[in-house]
Amino acid sequence: MRLGVVGVTGLVGRTFLQALPLYGFDRAEVYGAASHRSVGSRIPFRTGELLVESVESLLRRELDIVFFSAGASVSREWAPRFVEKGAIVIDNSSAWRLEPNVPLIVPEVNLSSIGQARLIANPNCSTIQLVVVIAPLQRTFGIERVVISTYQAVTGTGQKAVEQLMAERSGRVASHSVYPHPIDLNCIPQCDVFEEEGYTREEWKIIKETRKILDNPTLPITATAVRVPVLGGHSESVNVVLKQEAPLEAVKEVLAQAPGIVLQDNPTRHEYPMPRYVGGQNEVFVGRIRRDTSHPRGINLWIVADNLRKGAATNALQIAQHVVAATQH
Repeated sequence: MRLGVVGVTGLVGRTFLQALPLYGFDRAEVYGAASHRSVGSRIPFRTGELLVESVESLLRRELDIVFFSAGASVSREWAPRFVEKGAIVIDNSSAWRLEPNVPLIVPEVNLSSIGQARLIANPNCSTIQLVVVIAPLQRTFGIERVVISTYQAVTGTGQKAVEQLMAERSGRVASHSVYPHPIDLNCIPQCDVFEEEGYTREEWKIIKETRKILDNPTLPITATAVRVPVLGGHSESVNVVLKQEAPLEAVKEVLAQAPGIVLQDNPTRHEYPMPRYVGGQNEVFVGRIRRDTSHPRGINLWIVADNLRKGAATNALQIAQHVVAATQH
C-alpha cells in the first residue's frame, strides 16, 4: 500500500501520520507533501523522519490512496489529477463536500454511499461528531428538528491559532493573530467568515453537511458556532426533537449500542465528556442526556470529540480502511 498525505506538516497531516498504525497502515509506504516553503524539510515519522516534497513531486508517484488536508483551493486543483492517475482521494477540505456526485462519508453512518467513488469527502469536524450521535436517533425514532451550539477548540483553526492562544496566555503579544479578538479568557461567537442570513461559514457547513450525510435534505437544523480557549477537542450542546416519544432510557440504550460512541453520562458523580480528556481518542463521547422540559419529544445532549482525530484524521483513515477492504473482496 502506497499512501500520500498532502498537507503533511499541518496539525491534521501530522495526526494522520500518528494514527496510521491504528487502521492497518503500519507497513504502508508513506509520502508527504506540503507548501513550497516546507519542501525539503523533514518531520518525525515512525522511528525516523519523513522528507516533505512538493505536490507536483507526489503526483509523479504511483499511489493507492491520497489524503488531502491542505485547504479547499489546493484540493480543487490537485485532487482530480491524483484521481486521474488512479489513486483514491479522501479530502479533508470543504472543496467537494456538497458536490452532488461526491460522497460525504462518516463510516458509522453512511458507508454504503461510497459506491465506486474514487474521490471521497471528509466532513467538517463539528459535523462528524454530531451525526455519529444523531444518526442512530434518526434511524430509531426519527428526528423533527436539531439545534446545535458548538464550543470549538483553537486547533480547528490551525497552528497559528494555537500560537496566538499560548502567546496571550503567557502575557505576550501574538506575532500573528488569526482571530479578530483575543481568544484567551474569551469566547468568540464567530467561526470563519459571516455569510448569508447572519450565519458563519462554519455554521452553514454543519447545517448543509448534516442534511447530506443523513440523506435528509429538509431537516430543520440551526447552528451557532463559538471558538473557545481550548487547545483540542470540540464540544457541542445539542437539542433534538424526536418524531416519536421515547423513554430516556431507550435513547441512552440506542446511543450505548451505536458504533463509535462512548456513553459518559453519570452527572451525580460528575462524569460527562470534556475536551480535556478526549485528546488522542478516536470515539465520540456523549453525556448530559436529559429531557428537554419545554417539549415532550425533546432531548438534550452534550457531545465531545478530538477534532483532529475523529473530527479529521481518524474519520478519513476509517474510510480508507473500508475502501481497502472492499477492493480486497
